[in-house]
Amino acid sequence: MLRAGLIGLASAGRTTLFRLLTRPTETAGRAPARDDASVGLARVPDARLDRLTGIFSPRKHTPATVTFADMASRGGAGAGALVDVAPYRTADALLHVVRAFRNPSVPHPAESIDPGRDARTMEDELILADLGVAERRIERIERDRGKGAWKGDAAEIDILRRCAGALEGGMPLRALELDPGDTKRLRGFQFLSAKPLLLVLNVDEADAGVSTEEAVRAAGLDDFVRGPAVRALTVCAKIELEIAELEPADAAVFLADLGLRETGLDRVVRASYDLLGYLSFFTVGEDECRAWSIPAGMVAQEAAGEIHSDLARGFIRAEVVACEDLVARGSLAACRKHAEVRVEGKDYPVRDGDVINVRFAT
Repeated sequence: MLRAGLIGLASAGRTTLFRLLTRPTETAGRAPARDDASVGLARVPDARLDRLTGIFSPRKHTPATVTFADMASRGGAGAGALVDVAPYRTADALLHVVRAFRNPSVPHPAESIDPGRDARTMEDELILADLGVAERRIERIERDRGKGAWKGDAAEIDILRRCAGALEGGMPLRALELDPGDTKRLRGFQFLSAKPLLLVLNVDEADAGVSTEEAVRAAGLDDFVRGPAVRALTVCAKIELEIAELEPADAAVFLADLGLRETGLDRVVRASYDLLGYLSFFTVGEDECRAWSIPAGMVAQEAAGEIHSDLARGFIRAEVVACEDLVARGSLAACRKHAEVRVEGKDYPVRDGDVINVRFAT
């Protein structure tokens, strides 16, 4: 399951976007021992799953989901904008909601609207948080080395020093070129500035149909978005939340009037998948038709483990058919008749839209 943390300065519209993304599945509630933390699930819209459900008429229809965490920020526009970074450390990606709308009744903490400034302010917050983690770890290793008690990987302190140097220079760790070994050494630290970043420019209703490229250019964020593992999109969270509460036919009309072909949820999920290189595969049957989200490049045995650990342990083979072929034929039997169902081994790289049946031994 993809996990994304929403960050943003006060008055950016972060909580409005959270409500848009997680309605009507706001399972959130309030997390204990956090300052106004909310966690919610968003169902990933996928017309392919709808078509598969139409074929099999299963008892359950289960879309893939994205978990969003919304954590309150302090009112200041500078230091301390993040109250508590802990909820974000386990996120696969960060969604930074950047204010680009003008509303005099919602004052900005810095008393002016400047999306470029705000994006860089939050980037500095992430960098400072990571620098603190790196420096504390380096100090501990050096202390233990001095006592002769350090038994860890000698390369760890070298890569941590390299990270600290980059962070001190204002470079996010996502821009640091690391070999696979160093990436693995750093995994446990869950550095925030190493995570892929999606800038969500929260615009005025009048700008809802403006292209992301135009909005990014107007905000002076072209160079920022060109950075490694950074993407951007525009959303008018307030008006799209109002539209989301309408009947589907009416909502489609209002979206068209705004020059939008997809809902805010669809656009954010699509951008998140693209940012992380995620894809969806499906399992089908009379009991359930279900979509599963996995990173691109995951092989069949690993994907089987996403369904259930027993399937990965006892994996024998995977029977695979492309979703479009199954929808076109109308049944698995017809696909088999036309030799469209393939038998793949454990190292088969799963493709977007694969319908998979795992054969396994207990």
